[in-house]
Amino acid sequence: MIGAGKLHHRIAFDKPVDQSDGQGGTVNGWQEQFQCRAHYRFLRGGESVQAARLEGRQPLVITVRSSSETRQVKTEWHIRDVRTGTVFQVKAINPTEDRRFIEILAESGVAG
Repeated sequence: MIGAGKLHHRIAFDKPVDQSDGQGGTVNGWQEQFQCRAHYRFLRGGESVQAARLEGRQPLVITVRSSSETRQVKTEWHIRDVRTGTVFQVKAINPTEDRRFIEILAESGVAG
């Protein structure tokens, strides 16, 4: 079980948005929605995890407190580590059994 004392990382949630390119068109971009504290648990073990690592992807579970903001996160969003700048693609979102935290399956090293 994760406690609040283990939320060592500061992350930002970025939502995809269309932005003006200044010439009448639009370009895809990202807009930060909010920041919060998080815990990382890097996955290890199975064949799919090992194959992902060989391809330069790092799967992990990011745990955050459940709040009105974190419950809005969708799989189209990105998570960005504020300190390192690492970007994670959200793959799946699941509340913990006690619903105090949300576990987000994510991957770094993924284009998108």
